[in-house]
Amino acid sequence: MPEPSQWTFLTHHARVLLEIARDPDVRLRDIATVIGITERAVQGIVNDLAEAGYLTRERVGRRNRYSVHPDRHLRYPTESDLPISRLLDMFTSHDLPPG
Repeated sequence: MPEPSQWTFLTHHARVLLEIARDPDVRLRDIATVIGITERAVQGIVNDLAEAGYLTRERVGRRNRYSVHPDRHLRYPTESDLPISRLLDMFTSHDLPPG
């Protein structure tokens, strides 16, 4: 029987954004480990997200703190009317304690 395809519904960009939304003080190294890509790839994705206005970085001591801008809209034309807050809510709401 052939191996199943390894594709997923979420891109690495979406996964990086979700990890940052879950923990604004997360280290790029930790994101890379969780997602299964290189730290350099994560750095490139964070740069893409920052340049597109989806997040900002603030230097706090020797580390970065990230702020996600949930009012920004998804990029694909058929979803461009939806804010990323919809995606963030869907994938981070289970991480929050009830009530």
